[in-house]
Amino acid sequence: MKANSRLALALHALGHLAAAPDEPRTSAQIARHNRTNPVVVRRVLGLLRDAGIVTSRKGHAGGWQLARAAKAISLADVYGALGETFIAPVEASQNYHACGIEAELHSRVGDALRDAEARLLERLAQDSVQDLAAH
Repeated sequence: MKANSRLALALHALGHLAAAPDEPRTSAQIARHNRTNPVVVRRVLGLLRDAGIVTSRKGHAGGWQLARAAKAISLADVYGALGETFIAPVEASQNYHACGIEAELHSRVGDALRDAEARLLERLAQDSVQDLAAH
């Protein structure tokens, strides 16, 4: 997994939140664990909040917490919430329709990439955030 992946940051943060579910974590605390900036953490966790995976509270006792039980949050849920794909789509040139070989290339490679993405989602659905925290 690439070092700057939003998925890596999100899963790392969720693992820590699951390990201590009654203790809100600030963006600064999470950022230190991920060696990044609190603004990056807020952007990523904001997407998870929009998906109902985490909640946030402002103020002295505020911070980020899981919105539901860690065992009820699959890695596929997190992946989907971020809108990030590991498998880049095949970029088609504007004139590929004029070339049958290029059109076939895009069709076959595109199908293979969609299949790979579907298998990735199936695999991620088998593990939960609780599984991360248990280790």
